[in-house]
Amino acid sequence: MKKLLFTLLSGLIGLSSFGQIQNILANDIAQGEKLIEAYLTPMAESFGAGLNNGWYNTAKPHSLGGFDLTFTLNTVIIPNSAETFKIGEAFGNVFESTKKEASTIFGSDNGTEMTYRGTNFDMPGGLKTPALPLPMIQAGIGLIKNTAIDIRYMPMLNVGDNINVNLFGIGIKHDLLQWIPGIGDAIPMSLSLQGGYTSLSTELKIDGQEVFLNTKATTINLVASKKLLMVTGYAGVGYNSATTTFATDAKFDLGGVQFEEKIDMTFESKNNLRANIGLRLNITVITIQADYTFSEYPTATLGVGVSLR
Repeated sequence: MKKLLFTLLSGLIGLSSFGQIQNILANDIAQGEKLIEAYLTPMAESFGAGLNNGWYNTAKPHSLGGFDLTFTLNTVIIPNSAETFKIGEAFGNVFESTKKEASTIFGSDNGTEMTYRGTNFDMPGGLKTPALPLPMIQAGIGLIKNTAIDIRYMPMLNVGDNINVNLFGIGIKHDLLQWIPGIGDAIPMSLSLQGGYTSLSTELKIDGQEVFLNTKATTINLVASKKLLMVTGYAGVGYNSATTTFATDAKFDLGGVQFEEKIDMTFESKNNLRANIGLRLNITVITIQADYTFSEYPTATLGVGVSLR
């Protein structure tokens, strides 16, 4: 975001000198960025949580040449705390409201009346979305040294009435017990280090205007599993991180406040720890998996696929 609409500011603030307007703009730009970030952060964080799930349903990598093809649905549960953001003095008294909170992108569809430099405008409401589903197709293949590579992909897909998404990701899983002579073979379980990177491109509409988000999510996990007959139990602990870029075309209108040039800003989601537990059912070459991830944005994953070796 480079500057607010010049004519809007000059008309509202009534400053005559260009130098004065530039000084005011610098502060307003910063507060405008904070307002947009507060509104969209829950979407960025939920995307990051969803993208960092569904990478594994066992700690045991494929043997050389083994492969799987799996369809997964990661459903991120939106916490109540992500439905609103506090106003107060958070925006340097540039953007104010008589209300203490406003809806985020996932909150109530009711707009919030706010004030910008003494002029009223309506902050957009949210999508009233209690959960965010992210479907994807993932394929894995076994390599040497008990290592497997995973590729995930989703073509441009409509999620609800206002969101279109597509993604690409790559992950790796490597067996750790093979490097512990004498102990690895004696432990009746599998233990692996897993990492994944996913890029998600999103097109959505806010008050009828197209905006674009690109989320890049990374996760690193320690995964353990144990197979008993046709059932494999697995659990993992790890670390999530994500970065989101937000962009719009010029003339983006935020409840009546326009931005003259194209908005292009980047903000990082909270980096956090995660833990999950799940079960995989093997029926010949068919696999069915279900797991739940405990984190700030809890995620339930369901998957079905085929797996050989």
